Amino acid sequence: MRERCLLVTALLRPPVLLILALFAAIGNAAAGGRGAGSLVLPLIAVTGTLIFAVATNDLADADIDRVNLAGDRRRALAAGTATTREFRVFSILGAAAALVASALIGAAALAVTAGSLCLCAAYSFRPLRIADRGVLAPMVLPACYVAGPYLIGRLAVRPSLTGRDAWLLVGLYVGFVGRIILKDFRDVRGDRLFGKRTFLIRHGRRATCVTSAVCWTAGTSVLAAASGRALRVTDAAFLAAALVALRLLATSHSVRRDERLISVLAILGRGTVTGVLIELATRNARWSAASTAGVILAFGVVTLGQAWIMLRDGPRTTMSVPASWTACEAPSYEDGTLDGGADLRVPLPRV
Repeated sequence: MRERCLLVTALLRPPVLLILALFAAIGNAAAGGRGAGSLVLPLIAVTGTLIFAVATNDLADADIDRVNLAGDRRRALAAGTATTREFRVFSILGAAAALVASALIGAAALAVTAGSLCLCAAYSFRPLRIADRGVLAPMVLPACYVAGPYLIGRLAVRPSLTGRDAWLLVGLYVGFVGRIILKDFRDVRGDRLFGKRTFLIRHGRRATCVTSAVCWTAGTSVLAAASGRALRVTDAAFLAAALVALRLLATSHSVRRDERLISVLAILGRGTVTGVLIELATRNARWSAASTAGVILAFGVVTLGQAWIMLRDGPRTTMSVPASWTACEAPSYEDGTLDGGADLRVPLPRV
């Protein structure tokens, strides 16, 4: 039982589940939802969809994960602590839970969830295998991770979509594209080894960071146009910090420095999304403008402080080094870089 609970926790990907829950809560709050009761069914639908997405992706990428994430306990299939059959069962159960919960919300929510599940399958499996299509992959994945939760959260309160809410979704979507495109830095070794042509491998480090900066700036600008003044101040601070981190990432030649900078960007991205939710929730609760501004500005200071601590100390790792690697040299970028996309050699450990 303990092993199954650990497997479910790994499939949930708590940081990813948190961000999806935030998108669902933003959609709910944008529609005027005030109580937690209206979020129960959307969160069940979002959780089921995430379990399906993670299970199918891990099934499709098991060989790649054994290279990229060797020793990572969160990848149970690649680590050998779970079986293919178990992952298939969990993917079916996750999809079933998502469909049932969304059906209880309504026909429109059911259609959104069914579309998200189809996109998740197409992302991982052939013949489409969107994950291998460099530009298309970071454009499609946010449809499942941003638009799906946002719309389901909103449909639980009100079926109509106003122009302001549509712009809010656009801002969240474009900003998420700017963040999701950075996830390939961690997986570049295995992706290249197995011929997975991600945006990073196709276009190189600098182009990836520039694209991320453009999307991040565009997304923040759209969100600022539909938000309060206090949120604009914190978002501007988050954007400035993100652009600095992207500039450093574009010229980095250290794996550990990459990890720190990408973790900093993740904190800033979550801060941007959480700030939107705070602004909507306090408005629905009819807080005064001064109270809302104070909470948002205090939250911005805390988030920037967390980003600074992450930059200084780096992320904690859950990975262990395989025994066969203990005598190997640490990988470096000295023999090949990701700059400009011309030379993408990433040395593998010598065993």
